[in-house]
Amino acid sequence: MTNPLPTGATIGILGGGQLGRMLSVAAARLGLRSHIYEPGANPPAADVAHATTTAPYDDAAALTAFARSVDLVTYEFENIPTEALDIIEAITPIHPNRRALGTSQDRLVEKNFLQGIGLNVAPFADITDAASLDAAITTIGTPAILKTRRFGYDGKGQARLKSPQDAATALADMAGAPAILEGFVSFTAEISIIAARNPQGEVACYDPGENVHEGGILRKTTVPANVKSALRMDAVLLAARILNELNYVGVMGVELFVTQAGLIVNEIAPRVHNSGHWTQNGCTVDQFEQHIRAIAGWPLGNGQRHSDVVMENLIGDDMDRVPTLATQAETALHLYGKADVKVGRKMGHVNRVQAKG
Repeated sequence: MTNPLPTGATIGILGGGQLGRMLSVAAARLGLRSHIYEPGANPPAADVAHATTTAPYDDAAALTAFARSVDLVTYEFENIPTEALDIIEAITPIHPNRRALGTSQDRLVEKNFLQGIGLNVAPFADITDAASLDAAITTIGTPAILKTRRFGYDGKGQARLKSPQDAATALADMAGAPAILEGFVSFTAEISIIAARNPQGEVACYDPGENVHEGGILRKTTVPANVKSALRMDAVLLAARILNELNYVGVMGVELFVTQAGLIVNEIAPRVHNSGHWTQNGCTVDQFEQHIRAIAGWPLGNGQRHSDVVMENLIGDDMDRVPTLATQAETALHLYGKADVKVGRKMGHVNRVQAKG
């Protein structure tokens, strides 16, 4: 795609969750249509999309019809089967590109990529069996975290090793899946930066946010992050390096540890990111519109922060707080329209906005 998408064009979105929902709203604001492809019935994004295809990712006919009905395709999550992407890409462009997606789908590939472009990552080792785990523990030490190389999110697919004696149990938790051992990082803060790049190579980054996780799930993001200005600039520069190296188009979330020695990259997400939801009420152009602008070949928008924001996820029974939150000043509610409240399920988020300090 060399020319910007005109208004009235259709963007295909793989995945119909809350990120697909908010991408669809952003596309509509720019006069673009969205077509959701989602295996599950009645996804949140279907409420606001122009069209929805309900079919599994191994339905070649449905994927073909979907790809032919749109002008390009993007996605709201990483774990899309390769075969489905092959079918789509033969018909219409996919943004972000397959290299970015493949890099982020496998933690070992991701670590090697980041290290290969000169960025700092936690000590790591490829784990294939008990012997390789024992060898890695000898080299890396404990405490450490054993993670599946693929399909992990929100703390899933992980096992902590407090001592070498935990090795057998941790390996059993992987259920035979290829894994990676990551050494413990002593950090003073967890931050993330949301960055965007369009086909013309224009790059724009939002202010880093400071994150708090509970049980492996993001609970809160505060902007501005309580870090030195030099570290904020370091975060911007390393995010730009990642985007340019991947010839990336779209928005990416980069999770970082702040340490005494500087920034360590935890992981990258080739999509809009939970820790970027604060941009909806803290910037003129939020991460969702920025992603649509980027993949559509439009100029990137103004992502400068005009307010201080604390974003809090509403998880499970937090929905009981909605009536109270709805009465609070300077508080913006974003609910995802999910019918069933479940423990650990992200149901929405709230942005608390203050004048920029």
